[in-house]
Amino acid sequence: MTTTHLAAVGTALPGDPVDNSALAATFGVNAEWVEAFIGTRTRHFARDLTTGEIRHSLADLCAAAAGQAMERCGAEPTDIEFLILGTATPDHLMPTTAAQVADLVGLDQLPAYQLQSGCAGAVQALDLARHLIGSGEYRTGLVLGGDVCTKHLDLRRDMTAAAPSDLVNCVLFGDGAGAAVVTAEPYGEAVALLRTLSRCTGLGREPGQIIDWFGLADRDTERQALTEDYKAIEESVPVLAVEILWELLDDLGWPPESLDFLLPPQLSGRMTRLISDRLAVPGAQEISCVDRTGNNGNALPFLQLDDLLPKMGRGQRALAIAVESSKWIKSGFALEKA
Repeated sequence: MTTTHLAAVGTALPGDPVDNSALAATFGVNAEWVEAFIGTRTRHFARDLTTGEIRHSLADLCAAAAGQAMERCGAEPTDIEFLILGTATPDHLMPTTAAQVADLVGLDQLPAYQLQSGCAGAVQALDLARHLIGSGEYRTGLVLGGDVCTKHLDLRRDMTAAAPSDLVNCVLFGDGAGAAVVTAEPYGEAVALLRTLSRCTGLGREPGQIIDWFGLADRDTERQALTEDYKAIEESVPVLAVEILWELLDDLGWPPESLDFLLPPQLSGRMTRLISDRLAVPGAQEISCVDRTGNNGNALPFLQLDDLLPKMGRGQRALAIAVESSKWIKSGFALEKA
């Protein structure tokens, strides 16, 4: 099987960082509570909190990230042979955001796949890309992940009396996108994508998170579009993260002390710290970003990679973990610098 390499990564975050004081002014939440309970200091929104104006679509952000990744490794649109996007929040049901991004980037006459998934979607996209490159049929592709979560925020709602489970959705999430140029030959950053893991483990379990599409039949419903069982997420994600870590290490035959970098799940600043402690790989440098970017779903692995790649030296190893709580999907990937 041909080895897949990451040649370059690009990212896009909309607008200026929004701090907890700005959230407090908009939703009536307590800024100190956000800092202590969530542990996220800033996030980026594609929507103006004052006017409600949508300033960036998911396609806009993905195209910007893709353009940056391609520029960084010198890839031209004619070099790209496939495009894969992982997202939980596409701009439309149809056309796919993947097809819209292809148009914005100047790509045509190529497969454009869209994977509907939450936090595991970016890893699923990398997994599919690894198999496409590994088949020998393709040499260069573009993998993207991103989410625009603020479409689910009701800016008119007074949250001063809301339960903590409702408040979480106002302060946890952010918007953003990321992209990677993947290749068969090692060039650019020349980081080998050695393993990818993607496995649904939700048999018989209730979803930890639900995001609804509201059609004409229920457009006047009072149901929230986004609901989650935050307690179940807090209890389950650290356990699943440890399982992913050891499954990837065992599969690769890597002892934990051989890891140079660890990319833990990016739920929130507070939860990421707890998970990192649970993973207990003291010799590995942690690469985290959620405390400054917010939880922007499928953008997060690319944001972590953007921080990681300049730090990696020849022969160094990194392992990334992502857990999707919607129906409990375990995912992760392993990298080694060529």
